[in-house]
Amino acid sequence: MEVAKVLHMNEGIGKASYAKNSLFQQKVILMTKSIRDEAIYALYRSLSPEAICIADLGCSSGPNTFLTISELIKTIYEESKINGQKQSPEFQVFLNDLPGNDFNTIFRWLPAFYEDLRKHMGDGFGTNCFVAGVAGSFYNRLFPSNSVHFVHSSYSLHWLSRVPHGIENNIGNIHVASTSPQDVVEAYYEQYERDFLNFLKLRSIELVKGGRMVLTVMGRNNEDRVSKASCYLLEPMVMALKELIAEGSIEEEKVVAFNIPVYYPSPAEVKYIVEKEGSFAIDVLKTSEIHMDSSNEYNATQCMRAYTEPLVVNHFGDELNMDQVFHKCTEIFDNIIAKEKTTCINVVVSLTKTN
Repeated sequence: MEVAKVLHMNEGIGKASYAKNSLFQQKVILMTKSIRDEAIYALYRSLSPEAICIADLGCSSGPNTFLTISELIKTIYEESKINGQKQSPEFQVFLNDLPGNDFNTIFRWLPAFYEDLRKHMGDGFGTNCFVAGVAGSFYNRLFPSNSVHFVHSSYSLHWLSRVPHGIENNIGNIHVASTSPQDVVEAYYEQYERDFLNFLKLRSIELVKGGRMVLTVMGRNNEDRVSKASCYLLEPMVMALKELIAEGSIEEEKVVAFNIPVYYPSPAEVKYIVEKEGSFAIDVLKTSEIHMDSSNEYNATQCMRAYTEPLVVNHFGDELNMDQVFHKCTEIFDNIIAKEKTTCINVVVSLTKTN
């Protein structure tokens, strides 16, 4: 699987789209607002730039795309007013995701984004903010050296750049799970470490000295790499595929060859890799929890479908009926998994470039 060519969220604004099924991710973004605010405040106070360059990496498409950017701009605007400045800084905003991302839908919402800023900050503000899309993997260089002030990424960095090598024996699983062999677990972690080290190295080149990053990933709050929380959202897919094998609807060999390139790190793993790379100081490193059950306002199966369906379609092609697969996932979630009141863990880290 060539992840950079295949991975994207479901497009458009239809029933199965990411735009319609990203309330869970929105809740995570709102939970981390205070950390972002403190980071952007500290950046502005220390550097006082006349123009601030902000990059949102893994922006996807939907109402969340402009949520974080809007909050960051409004925070700086209010701070500039408090300081008695007649005009807030100019803003260059880069929205980044893989080339398959639905950038068309993003830019259809751009006029509404500008209108919201004008309502909050006055009619002239629309000329102070410039938005551009940047298609490419954040595991490659994206921006010129020393050009970016603030990087944000939410629920993107647990995606790996590739499916790890040497996991052919991960039979009965599509990711790191409790029954995964130890060498499979290690292969996933080693791929995550390589990817995150590379990400930090590249961003250290692109950020100005004193620049900030706030990164949020789905993760773990312990050192058990196969904890239930880290396997939770994908477990219905695993069980549904096993049912389809039993029914003869799909070949087992095809399922064995399917692995999703995600890894959910612990705070200790994040800390170790940041310190190993050496370009950033950790300002905040913490976890938060979201309880997932059938009473939540977000549909867990539709949420999973929004980010896994393109990968499933690419691997299985016309062999699977997607509605049938995710109907099974819904039944499994409602009848088995939701009753366990599982908690999803988020790891958030706020960093300052020091080198």
